[in-house]
Amino acid sequence: MTLPPGSRGAFITFEGIDGSGKSTQAKALATALGAHLTREPGGSPGAEEIRRLLVEGDAGRWSPETEILLFTAARRDHLEKTIRPRLERGESVVSDRFADSTRVYQGVARASLGGLVDILHAKMIGVEPDLTFVIDVDPQTALSRGLARQSGEDRFESLGLAFQQELRRGFLALANSYPARVQVIDGNRTAADVATDVLTRAVGFLNGPDHG
Repeated sequence: MTLPPGSRGAFITFEGIDGSGKSTQAKALATALGAHLTREPGGSPGAEEIRRLLVEGDAGRWSPETEILLFTAARRDHLEKTIRPRLERGESVVSDRFADSTRVYQGVARASLGGLVDILHAKMIGVEPDLTFVIDVDPQTALSRGLARQSGEDRFESLGLAFQQELRRGFLALANSYPARVQVIDGNRTAADVATDVLTRAVGFLNGPDHG
């Protein structure tokens, strides 16, 4: 699918706990829409360098406050170098995570720092996705998947099941707070079924009166 000529590019993000399958779904949707696929932390050369600091190493490597600053720095570079230029050219962008992850991970699950997250987001980012999909799965299943990958990027998975459960509650609360933007997708299905659901909803949004 391609967007109609002259339409504005859409900014679509995927969120969820580690091992939820959101990366698979982000890739599938980007392919279906002919959109640029990116990720956070990362998505630009500078942000990818910061990514290694955040997702590798011991769980106690950084305080939640330091994590917020690192994520914000990476996101700002990602926005400047990748997201904004493509949207301004009329391209669509699909990102595996964006600011909602910081709202939930550091603002709720890691610490009660939602106010600080909101201040830094307003000052340094100031952009929200057009549409966000939260892939909702059983935390135990997701944790097992994440650890089984043995990718070396398992710093947050190492915080355990209770942390993943708190993340899930945070993402569901986020969806309640932003009902016009955030849609919850049942991820406890086959990847193909989830992808079909996501694509149907994305096409409905792109063809709706509030976009284009």
